[in-house]
Amino acid sequence: MMGIAGGGGAVVAAVGLTMARRSETEKRRLYDEAVFAMRLGLGVNAVLGAAKLAGGLLGGSRAMVSDAVNSLGDVFTSAAVLTALHVAQKPADAEHPYGHTRAEAVAGSNAAVLVIVSALMVGWETARAFSLNPTIPAPPWWTLAIAGGNVAVKEGLYHYKIRLGRRLGSSALIATAWDHRSDALSALAVLAALAAVRILGPRFGFLDAAAALVVVGVILNSAVRLLFSCAQELMDAQAEPELVEAVRRAAAETPDVRRVDKLWVRKSGLEFLVDIHVQVPAALSVDQGHKIGHRVKDRLLERFPKLRDVLVHLEPFPHDDDDS
Repeated sequence: MMGIAGGGGAVVAAVGLTMARRSETEKRRLYDEAVFAMRLGLGVNAVLGAAKLAGGLLGGSRAMVSDAVNSLGDVFTSAAVLTALHVAQKPADAEHPYGHTRAEAVAGSNAAVLVIVSALMVGWETARAFSLNPTIPAPPWWTLAIAGGNVAVKEGLYHYKIRLGRRLGSSALIATAWDHRSDALSALAVLAALAAVRILGPRFGFLDAAAALVVVGVILNSAVRLLFSCAQELMDAQAEPELVEAVRRAAAETPDVRRVDKLWVRKSGLEFLVDIHVQVPAALSVDQGHKIGHRVKDRLLERFPKLRDVLVHLEPFPHDDDDS
């Protein structure tokens, strides 16, 4: 009988190891796809930022210069997130027993603050320059080509990243996707302003300044939303209700689990940490309860690859002091 029990334990250990390897493979794939998408966005933003900066300075367009600052700010944000993604994959150590996944939120919050400051500086400089010289020369036609190409590229990046972000369950990718959409809309405003000044003449130069301020507003909106999202993560806010409910259902379906009491799911980078209290029959032995707890953890890690770890707390069922 002991030999049979020992063999069964080996089988359970082998299954758990296979599941762990599968989970690690899924997480590595998630990070690899996220890193590729961020590198693509960084490269595109760098090229667009340089082109728009040159076009804005040579063509005398404040709006295009503001849009260039937006793209160059996105380069910094993407670089910070990309670096954080590499740091986040480092294994846990004695100083960081929960891992390094929060690096993404730290980098994102710092980048958001810098983007806010740069946007305010661009807005102030635009308003000051407009008060001194409200007219601008008609921009050359090639500046419209740059603005139009920017709209097309940014909209294409939005569709690529929003699909990938939703498939991977990555809030970072979804956030950058919406950043590309806001960039596309602000670029459209720049394109409209440049076309209007080109067609109607220099006396309508105020439209260029107005478009520049619209771009500043878009930048501030995106940066403030990013800062709020990072702050929520750093404050251990509960995850999205859909994910929490899915985790609750999966745990409740585990054999011998009578009820799920408390459930806390907190975001940590591209992954999540779960703390869950489950009720099991009170007559079970400690060893039996321990095995049920492992089944709950293994089930959740297998079903939700973006979970980094699951901490299971067992309570007796029925539970007289139920404060769930």
